[in-house]
Amino acid sequence: MTINDRSGSDNTTDKATDLAMQPLIRIRNLQKHYGRFQALHGVDLDIMPGEVVVVVGPSGSGKSTLIRCINLLEPYQGGEVLVDGERVQAGRALARVRAEVGMVFQSFNLFPHLTALRNVALGPLRVRGLSQAQADERARALLAKVGLAEQADKRPSQLSGGQQQRVAIARALAMEPKVLLFDEPTSALDPEMVGEVLDVMQSLARSGVTMVIVTHEMGFARRVADRVVFMEGGRIVEQAPPAEFFASPREERTRAFLQAVFHH
Repeated sequence: MTINDRSGSDNTTDKATDLAMQPLIRIRNLQKHYGRFQALHGVDLDIMPGEVVVVVGPSGSGKSTLIRCINLLEPYQGGEVLVDGERVQAGRALARVRAEVGMVFQSFNLFPHLTALRNVALGPLRVRGLSQAQADERARALLAKVGLAEQADKRPSQLSGGQQQRVAIARALAMEPKVLLFDEPTSALDPEMVGEVLDVMQSLARSGVTMVIVTHEMGFARRVADRVVFMEGGRIVEQAPPAEFFASPREERTRAFLQAVFHH
């Protein structure tokens, strides 16, 4: 039974299947302006539960703006964003939606005065209502998961950039979000540290976490994405599974972009 086919039996299994087929993130006709400049022109995008979507495109194409609208870090002027059926808008419900949407930034955004452990434990403690012991236990488990069990008591200034970004990923995971957003998570890192962060992200992708990733790392997109979305000028130009996207892009603009990237 499909979502549109309601004529058949209406048993619990069908309902469960239908729910699983609903997008976790639903973006419709999204418009974003900075003064007179229009950064997003009517973007439509669905992200399914468990899907890894990688958003690529030239600088200034609207990639980061798009994912920052998902949790309203950027307010938008038209259209709508739904996360798990709930509209993302200013008001009392926003904190609830943000708690379900983890975000990993380009510049780590860790609290400099807190240890790695305390950075990771803070969200579960303050927002999820865990006890200090429970929050610390979750934080230690997640730091181990990202390969930083030994660094739990260090402050961000004592960690490398790659380690700081892995702490930031553990912090986002600590809230047990329904989706993780990554805004160019490796662009502030030295080249030799990029791999350690991408490895952690790749293992998360394999574990079924829903992820939307803005990145310039094309090899990573090819390995990890279920779908690659190419943006240009605030619009989605093309989207396809990675094998198709990289081997036989349909749009001339996509072909030119990939040629420039791979012959750089």
